[in-house]
Amino acid sequence: MSITTQRGDGGRTELMFGREVAKTHPTVAAYGEVDELNAALGLARVFSTRAPVTDALAARQAELIGLMGELATAPEDRERYAAAGYARLTAATADSLTAAAAALEQDLNTRFHGWATPGADTTPCGAALDLARTICRRAERTVLAAGESNPDIVRYLNRLSDFLWLLARQEAAGGGGKTT
Repeated sequence: MSITTQRGDGGRTELMFGREVAKTHPTVAAYGEVDELNAALGLARVFSTRAPVTDALAARQAELIGLMGELATAPEDRERYAAAGYARLTAATADSLTAAAAALEQDLNTRFHGWATPGADTTPCGAALDLARTICRRAERTVLAAGESNPDIVRYLNRLSDFLWLLARQEAAGGGGKTT
């Protein structure tokens, strides 16, 4: 199958299971911004020089691929999506990310003391993580605006932005410590 299908030339696209919507539909914007977030994580991963960071980012990217599939499924097809065995974002996924952020924060022994200046006193990976964090925040807002009904998705995106902020601060501190 060619990537150039020309089916979207009229401004419409298909969700999972063939439901057609306008490319301007809020659902398309939501999974599109998560796709942009995934690309930003890939950039940070390329810039990373530490296996714990690349492993953590690869794990987040895999979670985001499942999340994009879930977002690209119309609400009336969510049961069909689950029955087909596609990856879904669950409370356990969000809880795992919450634990990873807490462990990273404890390892860094840092507290928020105002705004961080992206790119200042950091590595290319840290700057890319700051960019990914801002994209994550936008994706979270877009997912909410699209009317997402799975609260674990919103919680996950909120926690992911926290995790990315902490990971960028770890990079700024010289990359010491563990990453999960």
